[in-house]
Amino acid sequence: MEQRILQVALDAPLHTVFDYRWQAQAEDDTVPAVGQLVVVPFGRREAVGVVVGQDAHTDLDPQKIKNVIAVRKELPPMSAHWLVLCGFAADYYQRPLGEVMLPGLPKNLRALTTVALDKALKALGQISTPRKTRARSKAARLAEENEAVSAPAPAPDPMQFGEAPALNAAQQAAADAISGAEGFAPLLLYGVTGSGKTEVYLQAAAAILRRAAERGERAQILVLVPEINLTPQLEGNIRARFPHLNVVSLHSALAEGERARNWLAAHLGQAQIILGTRLAILSSLPSLQLIVIDEEHDPSYKQQEGLRYSARDLAVWRAHQLGIPVVLGSATPSLETWQHAQAGRYRRLELRQRAARQAVLPSVKVIDMERDKPVDGLTSTLIAAVRKRLEQGEQSLLFLNRRGYAPVLACDACGWISNCMRCDAFMVVHRPERRLRCHHCSLELHIPRACPTCGNVDLQPLGRGTQRVEEGLQAIFPEARVLRIDADSTRLKGSAQSAFDSVHRGEVDILIGTQMVAKGHDFKKLTLVGVLNPDTALFSHDYRASERLFAQLMQVAGRAGRAGLSADGSSGEVLIQTRYPHHPLYQAVMRHDYDGFAGTLLDERRQACFPPFMYQALLRAEARELELAMTFLKDASTLLEDPAIIVNEPIPMTMMRVANVERAQLLLECASRPALQAFLKQWLALLRQVKTRARWSLEVDPVDI
Repeated sequence: MEQRILQVALDAPLHTVFDYRWQAQAEDDTVPAVGQLVVVPFGRREAVGVVVGQDAHTDLDPQKIKNVIAVRKELPPMSAHWLVLCGFAADYYQRPLGEVMLPGLPKNLRALTTVALDKALKALGQISTPRKTRARSKAARLAEENEAVSAPAPAPDPMQFGEAPALNAAQQAAADAISGAEGFAPLLLYGVTGSGKTEVYLQAAAAILRRAAERGERAQILVLVPEINLTPQLEGNIRARFPHLNVVSLHSALAEGERARNWLAAHLGQAQIILGTRLAILSSLPSLQLIVIDEEHDPSYKQQEGLRYSARDLAVWRAHQLGIPVVLGSATPSLETWQHAQAGRYRRLELRQRAARQAVLPSVKVIDMERDKPVDGLTSTLIAAVRKRLEQGEQSLLFLNRRGYAPVLACDACGWISNCMRCDAFMVVHRPERRLRCHHCSLELHIPRACPTCGNVDLQPLGRGTQRVEEGLQAIFPEARVLRIDADSTRLKGSAQSAFDSVHRGEVDILIGTQMVAKGHDFKKLTLVGVLNPDTALFSHDYRASERLFAQLMQVAGRAGRAGLSADGSSGEVLIQTRYPHHPLYQAVMRHDYDGFAGTLLDERRQACFPPFMYQALLRAEARELELAMTFLKDASTLLEDPAIIVNEPIPMTMMRVANVERAQLLLECASRPALQAFLKQWLALLRQVKTRARWSLEVDPVDI
């Protein structure tokens, strides 16, 4: 019987692949192909891995080579393109190959039994179900004969799409540029909020799908969104436009069975349109013809644990690998993307006008909180504006990016505050649940009836979160229908979509929310946006804070007036409460001047040698004692010298302690990406030999320093 040595990638923190012996069990057994899933022994357990190579011999002791336990023949092997993509991600982000390949697969495909896999394949028609024979009555035989004689109903034409609205000239030019692009074409779709970017995506996708069908080919479109709560609305629009195509979604909120079916539909080429969050970029898509990255500026596209990859950057690389167009859509592009467009590496497509008739950009005004003193967090100007919308039967949105009731509970008598005992953070007051919660380690405590230090019963919440603003609004407007949408109010599955649906149906007068409501939603009756407490981001230590705040304000402002003019003939209105009304950032938001603000930030970044004019990697270390983490980082900083690499001093992280673990970091910088990558490969090889009790990880292109 034939036998081969297979190189198998496993989900293990080891930068190697593992040799296993495959031996034919029957005459017609064929050698597992590269990309095939196999079950192998690994230590004291069994594991699923991916075949990445094969050979007739091995350099290892043949006595130590273990046999492959099973081959997943039911599943077609992963494509060569997928294997190359995973290889690039592992190489660039300095992770083992198996830690890239295996976590990207649904759990049901990584199971040691085939029960769940067979069930998913059966649902997709890949495994036939044997029909049980039984005695049939005469009536049943007649029914079968009649069924055989009857002509089957014609299958609907998959290229028969739903009715599409007429595009304006700028939208049409953008859609034509995307669908007509040849080869690798990175396109920045820079459009103001409400300019109809989604419609451009849909019509460009329709043209690409039709062209492929005319050639007798199958095409797949991948649409990425930054957050799960954005998928239902967009998925509904896509299904309405492409009613006869197989549309699937891929994100972590899906049940494992559904995620496996959707992933397999994409892998088998059955799904033509795949909508997903960042993990979808690592899906197997054999006929991919277009990638769309909606809200490409969003930091959610960067994974913050395990394989710390950027889905946006991998999407661009994948498009280059396949020679297809990739669209990066945003009203506030990331500075990296904007710089690429400025340098001519990306083609810029512009939508400067809103798409709906009579819809114009909202007027943006700042409210000086030194002159208009807020009561319960709300100024008289903002309260009057909300009341006006209530009288006109229109909706208002109050945006506060801080959930909970109050950031901290304090005792005026002795100075006690609700510090987390496990983190360098406050425990947040959640009044409806009568809980103190740490938003970093998830520790929960009952709100004390009296000060734990002095016994004072008059404990005061300081500051405001969405729960407290909701309480204040209900007191001011008892007749209004007030709804809060944040991570606390949408914990149950389906609750977020139910809440958004109620807003769309006009069942809500005043919406209070965090960043969950700031982007991607098209509320037709919403004409007023109020922004509460944005000033804290103006003084952040993070050099990206101003870029993020500007994008956040522009995005949430874009929720106002998208359907046209208000009942009184005015455009949508945005009111920003601030103590710094003359700050350049707020002035740029008032002018809707992304171009000017981005230009200023790029000049500052260039002078300070920050990305996108410098490339970075961040080494993090954590231990029970800070000294252990700092010692490891200091040793790491001296392992390898390179004049092209700037190795900064190790420092404790801003939030040094989380869940009783002390954390520190070491930043590396270089003006050349290839030079930094070459250094990291040599440096990490040395780092892995260092004996330490500290846990460490490396992030390439960090976004949160």
